[in-house]
Amino acid sequence: MDTKKRHRGGVLRQRDFRLMWFGETARTLGNGVSAVALPLIAVVVLDTGASAVGVLTAAVWLPWLIVGLPAGAWVDRMRRRPVMIVCNLVSAVMYASVPVLAWLDALTFIHLLVVALAGGTTAVFFNTANHVYLPTVLADKDLLEGNSKLQASEAGASVAGPGLAGLITHAFGAVTGLLVDALTFLVSVVCLTSIRAKEAPPENDGGGESLRKQVSEGLRFVLQDRYLRPIVIYGAVVNLALMGYQAVQVVFLVRTVGVSSGTVGLVLTGGSLGGVLGAMLAESVGRRFGTARGMLVMQLLTGPWALLMPLASEGAGLLFFMAGAFVVGVGIVSCNVILGSFRQVYCPPRLLGRVVATTMVLNHSTIPVGSLLGGFLADALSPRAAMWIMTGLLAPCWLILAAGPMRGHRDLPAGHHPAEPPADTPQTASLTTETRTERDG
Repeated sequence: MDTKKRHRGGVLRQRDFRLMWFGETARTLGNGVSAVALPLIAVVVLDTGASAVGVLTAAVWLPWLIVGLPAGAWVDRMRRRPVMIVCNLVSAVMYASVPVLAWLDALTFIHLLVVALAGGTTAVFFNTANHVYLPTVLADKDLLEGNSKLQASEAGASVAGPGLAGLITHAFGAVTGLLVDALTFLVSVVCLTSIRAKEAPPENDGGGESLRKQVSEGLRFVLQDRYLRPIVIYGAVVNLALMGYQAVQVVFLVRTVGVSSGTVGLVLTGGSLGGVLGAMLAESVGRRFGTARGMLVMQLLTGPWALLMPLASEGAGLLFFMAGAFVVGVGIVSCNVILGSFRQVYCPPRLLGRVVATTMVLNHSTIPVGSLLGGFLADALSPRAAMWIMTGLLAPCWLILAAGPMRGHRDLPAGHHPAEPPADTPQTASLTTETRTERDG
């Protein structure tokens, strides 16, 4: 395919990827706004407590536990772009309903929960399809760079989103921010419909197999694989800790530290800048030091910085929060880039949707738990105590990856082989060697 030819100047010179990248950037910008606006609406407009905010945050991620595994099997059976377009349209309608009801003085916390659940459900299908769709737009050898660009723009949009949310909240009120999110979903729809790359028919159309059997096949592949198993354990523990403190960080900053609601977005923006740097560094770290070795070192050097965030106080003391979040963001996002690219080239194409969904389900299964736990700890102890507990759990998580087989390799393998050769032998394929044959379509 012409869209899979390598262009000088990188993947952004390729029209289809550029459209996908722009749509994802816009969509993530809106999500960054709503990630701040939803809890602010709950706290400022509806006057809820920390536990309610934790429930609201958990509701966004709960659909991964309910429909995540079958979503992977369904995505393997369908063309991915139509799935993504429908998800965007549903999300736009749901998020736009919040400011409409608020202006009619009919907004309730139950409606916020419904919107969070609906948005979470569409995210399950969109994110699964999006990961599987990328190899339609890019060649295998471009996936590391493509994922790096997508993660960089996602991190950048996540930086701009909270700041934009703060500005909108200050000028127009928190509920208006969700209109911005609704518009960005429509931008993503336009970009997706403009992509010219022809998506090949799914390699797995069901073939008479039951949905349960297909789901079980993907689950077995992930849990029995020596590389994927420690990766999903790591992701689950990290997400438990991350969401535990993120569920209460708005309450912590507003009610414990004393930050104004308009300033919260700016504080979170400063911390989120680390994600941009992490995405920019991921490709060069992987190519220079190795995808396995470089990732492990990055996690070792960045994880402990999480312990700075609970030290935050008014004025200059906010720098503790921003510095901790910044460095943690560097490590988390760089890891996401490398592991996302690894999964796309490592897994058999016919299983990719199920493997992506299975890993996301296992990784995300702890997010509602972390959100509820963070809210409970904040109410039972204090928001600062909850921050200490959850960041204390996050700091040493890199040890889970270090305990897996990747510690003995320079690079992660670029293909699944039931019997892996010894570490650092010439037969070991690498994400950086670009030796894998391109697939047709």
